[in-house]
Order: sequence, then structure tokens, then C-alpha cells
Amino acid sequence: MLLKNTRLKNFIYMKFIIGKKIEMTQKYDSKGNTVPLTVIEAGPCIITQIKDEKKDGYNAIQIGYGSKKRINKPLTGHLKGRGNFEFLREFREMGDSYKAGDTITVDTFDARDTVKVTGTSKGKGFQGVVKRHNFKGMPKSHGTKDQLRMPGSVGATGPAHVFKGQRMPGHTGNERVTISGLEIFEVDKEKNLLYIKGAVPGARNGIIVLQATGDLKVNTKQEKAEEKEQAEAPKAETSETAQVNTEEEKKSKESETSLVNEASVKDENKKEEEQKDKISEEKQ
Repeated sequence: MLLKNTRLKNFIYMKFIIGKKIEMTQKYDSKGNTVPLTVIEAGPCIITQIKDEKKDGYNAIQIGYGSKKRINKPLTGHLKGRGNFEFLREFREMGDSYKAGDTITVDTFDARDTVKVTGTSKGKGFQGVVKRHNFKGMPKSHGTKDQLRMPGSVGATGPAHVFKGQRMPGHTGNERVTISGLEIFEVDKEKNLLYIKGAVPGARNGIIVLQATGDLKVNTKQEKAEEKEQAEAPKAETSETAQVNTEEEKKSKESETSLVNEASVKDENKKEEEQKDKISEEKQ
């Protein structure tokens, strides 16, 4: 993501990915201490659009994550057959060195990277001020009746109205929450998993956006084609060996059948000769 630092007056380019919160677990570090971890299934995400300042007025990279059975026709035309993505997100970054169709995986992150995590917190419904704003409540002494968790006064009588921003009961949770300074403990490239130290906002299967400083690594279309060829090569070899084996089996079966036929013909000839001998002996 492209962020502007007002103090340094420059831009910080970042690497990013979209993922899904799986669960919380724990592992042991090198010193034998247990570390609480959040498991996030990140990517693979495909770049769906590169926006530039000339056409769109700003520089950004749009990526897609997840899959849906059906999408509407405008999205179908926009994605151009790259997939039926459930989520599309934009990140402000210069996209000169990237192309639509490239893939972002967990390879772009390393262990001990400091990341900024954004998610949607758990919804808790309508709550009072004690749970929502951490009010301590009224004194639990003589004379307090049915007022232990009440908010108390909400303003002076002079203005004759409640000021904006007054902390009061209301809907709690289900908000966009960002936590900075979390550390990546481990990266599982085979399963596309990231193990992050500490808790991450949101419930299980919630969408998580991860951002970190550093260069964004991308798998291009050529690399994808090479990976496919390498994956298909052993399959082709196995198919060829299977064909050779089937041909050899056919030949062995044909030879066996020919031998059986020859043996049966010999047996028939022997039987005919024996019958002829018997008939000749009876005549004599």
C-alpha cells in the first residue's frame, strides 16, 4: 500500500495480501517458550487491474481473493476470465513492474516481518456503557438502587442538548479494526499459511488484509506455465510408462494365448492318432 509520511515527506511502498482467519494455536520457539499464534490462510491472490494516474487519477493495484459460483456481467467483463473472485481490494502502489494476471502468494512474506493487520471485529449487538466504553458504573454502596451500570449524566442543562460524540449505549463490534506491529512467526509456503504472533481482529473465516514494508514478490504468467509444465512432466512420464506396460502385457497375453492354442491343437492331434490306432487294432 502506498502511504504518505508527513514527517519525511516521502512514500513508503509496501507488500500486501488478502487472507482468511483460520484459528488460534500455539507453538514453541527456539528457547522452549510457548507462543500464542493466529493462523491465517493467505492467498493466492491474482492481480485483476493496474490503475495509473493518467487513466484513473491515482496509482493502485487491484487484487482478487476467494471464489464464487456466479458473478454479475459487469464483473465478468472486468475480470476477463481470471476467475470469479469473491473479494476485490485495492492497494495504493505503483504498478509499473506488475501486470494483470500475476499471482501474489505467501512467498512475499518472511518470518519476523512486522505486519499491519486489518479485519472486521466480532459483532456483540447492543451493549451498555460498562461493556462498550469500560465505564466503572455507580458506587455499590447504600442508597444506590437499580443504577449500578447506568451511564449517569449525559450533559449540562444549560446547552439543552446532548453534544455529539457523547459516549452512550449502542451497537458494539462489527467494525473495521487495524492492529500494527504484529510479527510473523512462521511461513508455510506449501499450505499458504501465515502464523502471526498474538490475536487478530475478527471471527473464524473472516477476511484479513495484511500489509508490510518491503518489496512485493509476484509470480508471473511465464513462471506459472513453467510450474504447470514441471507438474505435468512426471504425469506424462507415468502415462508413457503405463502405455509401455500395457503394450507389454498385451504381448505377453497374446503369447500365452498362442501357446495355449498350440498345446490344445497338439492334444487334439494325439487324440485323433490314438483313435486311429484303436480302430486299426480292432480291424486286425
